[in-house]
Amino acid sequence: MFSVYVLLGSYTVTIPDFVTIVLNHLTGGEKIPGASFIVMEHKLPRAVTGTMIGVAFGLAGGLFQTMLRNPLASPDIIGISSGASAGAVTAILVFGASGAVISAASLCGALGVATIIYAISRRGPGASGGSRGNAAGNRLILAGVGVAAALQAVINFLMTRSDIRVAADALIWLNGSLNSADWEKAGVLGMSLLILVPAVIALAGPLRILELGDDTAAGLGITVNAARLGLVLTAVGLAAVATAAAGPVAFVAFLAGPLARRLVRKPSLPASTLVGALIVLLADFFAANIAPVILDGTVLPVGVVTGALGAPFLLWLLVTSNRKEA
Repeated sequence: MFSVYVLLGSYTVTIPDFVTIVLNHLTGGEKIPGASFIVMEHKLPRAVTGTMIGVAFGLAGGLFQTMLRNPLASPDIIGISSGASAGAVTAILVFGASGAVISAASLCGALGVATIIYAISRRGPGASGGSRGNAAGNRLILAGVGVAAALQAVINFLMTRSDIRVAADALIWLNGSLNSADWEKAGVLGMSLLILVPAVIALAGPLRILELGDDTAAGLGITVNAARLGLVLTAVGLAAVATAAAGPVAFVAFLAGPLARRLVRKPSLPASTLVGALIVLLADFFAANIAPVILDGTVLPVGVVTGALGAPFLLWLLVTSNRKEA
């Protein structure tokens, strides 16, 4: 899909031309007028950024859903994406921030929401035995839904009180878009993944044991609270850096895990990673190349396409879950 994304579309590039363009760019050779700019400054950084965003969201959703044993436990639904959005929108509309400041504000917002919902989920009576983890997980999801609703109200308030031109910029960011993708953003996102992906690999073992239940995991030598905190922080970091790079691309984290599970017949973080990347690339290819043909030139943000996919999938997931319980 990566190759299709780069080579095809509104401007097609042959494989020999693509190889020539990349080699000339790396070696300082002669550039092909027009084609070199389109490939190296538009198509390739957009494809690389979209792939890494899909990887980050797919891993974040897979971690939350596996840890809490609930397909609804994704950053979109439990408030992490809303926290990142609220932080970024506050930075844009209140402080007039741009660039790295928006990314930092997005990360702080996501971490702040994660701290709140994690603290809430640890309070209150939990069931004994192996169901204790499920009770905490359900509280985390409910707390996240409530916090997300409150933050959405804050975002709406800020949007209505801001200058319409600044609010328009924030609205584009809130829809999730790869239009501003460049090599700088790709580099920052790549460095973040170089830190977070090894953390996921290190936590994969404790995650598999936590699936057996808290008491069983503790009996096998896992420090349950520390392992769960590490998983939450890693998943939040993945969702936050992806959101900072392109805005809250809706439902990618939510879709990747369940779709991967249906493909490989078991929870799989590598499969969630690949599915997340595939969703983003497919959705953005449709938004940038096919939607303008259908909609008389209208270019959609990628988040609009993924949101349109995620809503019916959520309903389908609820219907199939009810049938299994019946």
